[in-house]
Amino acid sequence: MEFMKLVDNYKEDIIRSTQEIVRIKSVEEEGKLNMPFGEGPYRALEYALNLCEKMGFNTKNFDGYAGHADFGEGEETVGILVHLDVVPEGDGWTYPPYGGEIHDDKIYGRGTVDDKGPAIACIYAMKALKESGVKLNRKIRIIFGTNEETGWGCMHHYFKHEKAPTMAFTPDADFPVIHGEKGIIVFDLVKKINTSGCSGIAIENIQGGNAANMVPDYCEAILSSENPSMVEEKLNNFVENTKYPLTLERKGDKIKITAKGVSAHGSTPEKGENAISYLMAFLGKLMDGSCDICNFIKIYNDRIGFRHHGEDIGCGFEDDVSGKLNFNPGVIKLDKEGIKLTINVRYPIKSSAKEVYDGIRRNLEGTGIDLVEGKSDMKPLYVPKDNFLVEKLMKVYREQTGDVESQPITIGGGTYARATENAVAFGPVFPGQKEVAHQKDEFISIDHLMKITKIYAHALYELAK
Repeated sequence: MEFMKLVDNYKEDIIRSTQEIVRIKSVEEEGKLNMPFGEGPYRALEYALNLCEKMGFNTKNFDGYAGHADFGEGEETVGILVHLDVVPEGDGWTYPPYGGEIHDDKIYGRGTVDDKGPAIACIYAMKALKESGVKLNRKIRIIFGTNEETGWGCMHHYFKHEKAPTMAFTPDADFPVIHGEKGIIVFDLVKKINTSGCSGIAIENIQGGNAANMVPDYCEAILSSENPSMVEEKLNNFVENTKYPLTLERKGDKIKITAKGVSAHGSTPEKGENAISYLMAFLGKLMDGSCDICNFIKIYNDRIGFRHHGEDIGCGFEDDVSGKLNFNPGVIKLDKEGIKLTINVRYPIKSSAKEVYDGIRRNLEGTGIDLVEGKSDMKPLYVPKDNFLVEKLMKVYREQTGDVESQPITIGGGTYARATENAVAFGPVFPGQKEVAHQKDEFISIDHLMKITKIYAHALYELAK
């Protein structure tokens, strides 16, 4: 296959393009004219479309929401759905999160794996097919979204104006093939709280987390106390006994307690260390009275805490297709208005959002905590293993990797595969590979980037020939 050799010739261009697009901070911001999700996501879209245009693809910008680039002929279309927005960078990076720097043959930066690196890989896979002159019977189209991480308004807009592809994959999950995805909901647990506290301690503020779909790596509380030395002593004893990453800073009678965790994707909360849970565990030892905030903290620790499957808050569902529900407390905020805890849930394919909401409400009856449902319910995705698309992609994966043992899988993550019919997720993370999406020091190795470019070129050939 001549196009596979061409991929090797593009190596320096693939590296450079990945670095350049990673340097664009494409976190969603307040919208502007023709930039519905802010300047950063728009600039990333503009970059991708310009790159495709230089390669001779036909491009179209859909009002700054999304765009596409394609080549080839045919009544049917093979689609590739990628996103160019990223989650906030968080703290603690070794290298600049938007630097695109190379260290030890790895490109570092937010989006290198999720999902800018794979997007660049797919663009160059298309270039290889186009320049090889190989005969294809289907058009190939790459579709660029710009707010996958925060709402999918990009895809809603795109598919209002453009016909869906005949079949598609998204390089935004794991190999070999993701043929099922759990349902996704985001909601708030809220309560009006008198922050006066008890035992001479008042919690004035709590804040932690950047996004519901990230395990929070930072959380802090501001306290006032009649006896700051006692609080400090309790914290030191707690840390000595638990080894939890908590620190204390005193300024007069004000005390700031900080918890540091380890970020991870909200679909796999067990892979991170939740800073909110660390902080609440200590506050539960410090505030053990019957005040408003004491009660909320106790409920958090007793029913949420370090559990990852909703088992103690009424939604511990599980099925034989996709396994256990995933439960991630992603953002917390306490101020004079009250407390709000934002939860990201990935529910099993055979369950429903209603079952989750009903179960939690029953569990919280009499606590004064209200559940405020989110605006969306991303329904589960399921494509049978014997589907043409799944079988073709599995064939490519096995030929390219030599891995004949791995089988199609289901995940808790939500990908663009749900945005259209007959679509699945396909890579870029290999079985057993370290998960770095949504984490500090996100990276993609150059070898990995080149390998997936070849896999995607082969996959597009098999689907479009």
